Amino acid sequence: MAFSPEKENQNSLWFKNKKALNNVLFTMRLHSSTPKQKQPMNQTERIALSVVASQPTSKIQDFTLTNLVSDKTSLLSDEILLKIMSKLPKPQRNANFLVSKRWLNLQGRLVRSIRVLDWDFLISGRLFLRFPNLVHVDLVNGCLVFPRNSGISCINKIVSFHVGSEVESKDWFFNENFVLNADEIDKGLRVLAGGYPNLRKLVVINASEMGLLSVADECPTLQELELHMCNDEVLRGIAACQNLQILKLSGIVDGVYGSLVSDVGLTILAQGCKRLVKLELNGCKGSYEGIKAIGQCCQMLEELTLCNHKMEDGWLLALSYCQNLKTLRFSSCKRIDGTSLLDKELGSCPAVESLHLEKCQLRDKRSFCALFQVCRNVRELVLHNCWGLTDDVFGTASVLRRVRSLSLEGCSLLTTHGLESVLISCNKLQSLRVKSCNNINEDEIGPALSTVFSALKDLKWEPDRKSRLSATLAGTGMGKRGSKFLKRTCDWKSLPGS
Repeated sequence: MAFSPEKENQNSLWFKNKKALNNVLFTMRLHSSTPKQKQPMNQTERIALSVVASQPTSKIQDFTLTNLVSDKTSLLSDEILLKIMSKLPKPQRNANFLVSKRWLNLQGRLVRSIRVLDWDFLISGRLFLRFPNLVHVDLVNGCLVFPRNSGISCINKIVSFHVGSEVESKDWFFNENFVLNADEIDKGLRVLAGGYPNLRKLVVINASEMGLLSVADECPTLQELELHMCNDEVLRGIAACQNLQILKLSGIVDGVYGSLVSDVGLTILAQGCKRLVKLELNGCKGSYEGIKAIGQCCQMLEELTLCNHKMEDGWLLALSYCQNLKTLRFSSCKRIDGTSLLDKELGSCPAVESLHLEKCQLRDKRSFCALFQVCRNVRELVLHNCWGLTDDVFGTASVLRRVRSLSLEGCSLLTTHGLESVLISCNKLQSLRVKSCNNINEDEIGPALSTVFSALKDLKWEPDRKSRLSATLAGTGMGKRGSKFLKRTCDWKSLPGS
């Protein structure tokens, strides 16, 4: 075959690879800028140099490294670029992975928290390659096997999922086709623990004792754990988590799933996790013995939350063993305690400063009064959207002499008279918030209640919608323009565009 110089030049790498050509030009530029032996310039050279200097700078080719490289960020090291990306706000930071593959890898190194939706993404190891520095992993949605293209979506406070139209049974959640079995989940936990030894928070569902033991062995820094579909046997694996500080257990969730957590599991929990600071029990079946064990063993416990509890009667007596408890919360509880308790037997939690009740049924006056007797030293009382809170029931709060902050919201049965009877006895009250309590009327406020209001440092008064609207629209003239505009004597033909 005959040699063709033109064809050879077209196929040359020098013309195909612009980066290589830029490197050659950059090298030539460096050689030309190296200092040489100074020689005296004649007049002709001086004139030529002055002419070149007088030309516009845009016509002089600049072969510096920053101009030869198309991506200026490639000149920065990974450490510097990571610091720059970490300073960006999160809404802007999330789109950085679209720039290039390098930015994709760097963005993954900045992510600390993730919710796994695909279980194979964890088992295959792609999760570690994409996000190597995770400290918070939520596996709940990845453990569910539901048709993702289904238009039926079930949303719960704990988990959200999709359901197929063929599901009819009420106990559909326990079907093995909808949730991964414990062996498969334990396998994923072993893979997760091996890839993230610095894991601090984990959320998982339907795990077993062996899976949690692998996490406890490989992740000594685990501080927060959330278990769904938990039972007494699973709690044996928590005993190995020596540094666990925050624990959330979900036993029975009405309409979603059901599992048993009794005094046996609470005792195992108390003996193994002695450094607990926050504990949340959702749908757990315990009693006096279980709460007593927690109070005696978990002496660092500061916050206890009970959601839709299934506790046996008399469990409230055991709260006196929680000597360092500062915050007590009740959420979606149908009752507090059904037994008749005497003041001598109740005891007290002297360290409790905050008492929260949200979406609870407070029709039982005796149990409500017993709760106030145990928490008689509270400084903050919050009652939001509680049913059955009448003036008679709310009157038991008059024993709380040290309340400084009171928040009432959605208490539709409470009246102005019932509110006044309690506020007068709270001599140290500094903050009051009343919202969406429709039976509390401003017209019924007497001199005694006005005196209490004048001594407050913080007052938010929105008992009903009418009061909020009148306060918001005051001085704007709104609400009167329609009556002036829509008159029968108005000539519609005279309006513009008619």
